[in-house]
Amino acid sequence: MNLTALTISQIRDSLTRKETSAEELVKAYLAEVDQKDKDVRAYLTLCPERAFEQARKIDRMIAAGESLPRLAGVPTAVKDVILTRGVPTTCGSKILENYIPPYDATATERLEAAGACILGKTNCDEFAMGSSTENSGYFTTRNPHDLTRVPGGSSGGSAAAVAGNLAAVALGSDTGGSIRQPASFCGVVGMMGTYGRVSRFGLVAFASSLDHIGPFGRSVRDVATVLEVIAGRDPKDSTSADVPVPAYEAALDRGIQGVKIGVPTEYFAGLSSEVGDNIQKGIDLLAKLGCKVETVSLPHTEYAIACYYIIATAEASSNLARYDGVRYGFRAPEYEDLRSMYRKTRDGGFGAEVKRRIMLGTHALSSGYYDAYYLKAQKVRTLLTRDFVEAFDEVDVIVTPTSPSPAFKLGELVDDPLQMYLADIYTVTADLAGIPGISVPCGKTKDESHLPIGMQLLGKHFDEERLLAVAHAFEQAGGFEIA
Repeated sequence: MNLTALTISQIRDSLTRKETSAEELVKAYLAEVDQKDKDVRAYLTLCPERAFEQARKIDRMIAAGESLPRLAGVPTAVKDVILTRGVPTTCGSKILENYIPPYDATATERLEAAGACILGKTNCDEFAMGSSTENSGYFTTRNPHDLTRVPGGSSGGSAAAVAGNLAAVALGSDTGGSIRQPASFCGVVGMMGTYGRVSRFGLVAFASSLDHIGPFGRSVRDVATVLEVIAGRDPKDSTSADVPVPAYEAALDRGIQGVKIGVPTEYFAGLSSEVGDNIQKGIDLLAKLGCKVETVSLPHTEYAIACYYIIATAEASSNLARYDGVRYGFRAPEYEDLRSMYRKTRDGGFGAEVKRRIMLGTHALSSGYYDAYYLKAQKVRTLLTRDFVEAFDEVDVIVTPTSPSPAFKLGELVDDPLQMYLADIYTVTADLAGIPGISVPCGKTKDESHLPIGMQLLGKHFDEERLLAVAHAFEQAGGFEIA
């Protein structure tokens, strides 16, 4: 039995039947990490002691005949922007190289309360700013399908860990596509819920009105299970929604006959031909499963990238002002006065992409430019949200490509930030509108590289159940392996 290929339900069954132990599972995954991660480089930090302590707790529960929690013994990875008590959380940045949080994020707490064994923290673009994980302050993560290509970003480490069997499931964060795009590039399932569905307490802020925490998995069922565990109202996060959390896993097998699928014309321009062909095959499969396919329009889509990169950078400029060398993190070793300390600390601690976004955001918020940029972007955001609300009056789920292309080569776009930003063209809209989205595998390219292609499903606010049901039906019908 290959322990590192088991789903959550298979792990639970194996533990219950005593075919394996939680400790053996953790050992198997850490051995796989030791063997493979020197090439993939998905992890920034491992915490084996924490994982083994949790595993032994689960094994004691099994020995005592106690009922097991939902994620009992599941080896899990956590993106390094989500706080883990006693384990370094660097956000992929040198400015937080030695930061060890004194508390857990709510999502981390809920994972462990459900029995998950946290193996370590995964690499990411610095402060989650990037689409390739090449902006990490430490090293670049590689795509397990092709080590010459990027895993996507900013949650590239989490996606690569799941794709490479270095974790059963993982948490990432999504501000403009940072869960869904790497899920697409790495051939796994990645989901973000409605804004407010999962607590952001303990998520290091990039853009507070856009940030989400969400799961990666190798199956829709695994993602549904993890989302159900981490979702729900949290008094520590005033933006978390006081909305009941449905039984996502139980909803997977409900029929999708008659579900109305919307295909937006604006999302099918500028695609690579293979991505377009595979997504069309995916839409055709959904039609065969009984869904009704209709064309919809989201007319303000062309303004989404400009809108996103004003709002996100403005919020980043504000959120990252706290990293000044005074309270925590890196401080420049030599400086003349307080102003000099601020300047040298931020110059030495932040990477080029973070500096670029801070400057863009500061400019957008500056006197004389606020109305022209930030205020106008917020008005466009309202129009984008209205597009989705009107479209969902006609359809239940919207289907689009996740990314305009498969994973690109390492270094291919690193010196062209505009082209890198355009890689998020199909994902930023959902973050701006606050709606849920999931990316599922939809076949591979036909060339010798056989790179994964992702299909994105978008839903109404708090309608994650329907999204997951459609995604699960697609998976069960062989959609992941479309040829």
